[in-house]
Amino acid sequence: MDNQKIILNVENLNTTFISDKKEIKIVKNVSFQVKRGKALAVVGESGCGKSVTMNSIMRFLGKNAIVKADNIQYNALHDGKVTEYHLESITKPNGSEMRSLRGSDLAMVFQDPMSSLNPVYKVGDQVAEGLLQHNKGMKKAEAREKVLEMFRKLGIPDPEERIDCYPHQFSGGMKQRVVIAIAMICNPELIICDEPTTALDVTIQAQIMELLKSLQVNEGKSIILITHNMGLVAEMADEVCVMYMGRVVEFGSLEDIFDHTSHPYTKALLRSVPVLGLGDNQKLETIPGVTPNPVDLKEGCEFADRCSECMEKCRRGKIPTFEVSIGHKVRCLKYDSYPEVK
Repeated sequence: MDNQKIILNVENLNTTFISDKKEIKIVKNVSFQVKRGKALAVVGESGCGKSVTMNSIMRFLGKNAIVKADNIQYNALHDGKVTEYHLESITKPNGSEMRSLRGSDLAMVFQDPMSSLNPVYKVGDQVAEGLLQHNKGMKKAEAREKVLEMFRKLGIPDPEERIDCYPHQFSGGMKQRVVIAIAMICNPELIICDEPTTALDVTIQAQIMELLKSLQVNEGKSIILITHNMGLVAEMADEVCVMYMGRVVEFGSLEDIFDHTSHPYTKALLRSVPVLGLGDNQKLETIPGVTPNPVDLKEGCEFADRCSECMEKCRRGKIPTFEVSIGHKVRCLKYDSYPEVK
């Protein structure tokens, strides 16, 4: 692995929750890489394990979560030198090592800006909090100037006035910009965006995505975009990780996923995207069946009961992942003539 080119490497991540003395496995053997300065989209239906995967990496889960992995390696690049951090060895969810990385190197933009901001604190103070936390000698006046500079960069109008406002005085789009400012204020290398356009109208959604893309292209930020919106994926991503029931079922470049779609689940996701210009008789396809209960999962492929291409062997035993072209990996027995990914 080239540590200069790969900023995050995840190998066989597993996350299990303890509920009513039962172990419920939510994330299963998830592996992927994020390239430095690139955008990775993690897509799938609600409940497929996208957010749990990222919260496992960031250690944002509760005490009833058990996170294990062969390797979760973050490669920080400072002054041309790479420092390796093995996140799976940082076992305490609120340990000082992980706190030192959150915000300064790794940042997360949460799904709902309405609940991400504290209603009783001014937005400027909330953005400055991370800055003061990671820079102990910084004066509040200096932090305030940096917050104003970030507000200007993110297109928040009248920053000198807005910095002293409360969240309820902001629109949904402006709140999301504040949440992005909180993530960006310490200049992290990797930003994880969990459904960053939820509850925003289409115009504001486009502005937020354009803002995130500019951070990636102009400032070299690496971005993980969690979404179920394939339209956003097409605009934003360099590579795509498709998840279903806590597993990666397909991984590849944007071209691989859209032009050489291989897994039946990915094909079904793309067929369910509305296409403009097809007229009044356009029929929007849906994926048949329902997502299975993770408690009741059987052996074989989790998508078998909903798959139009299911074979009898799909319902038995372990389903390997195959490499159908360089970097394009698919977890499906249709491709068992290709090399198996170890």
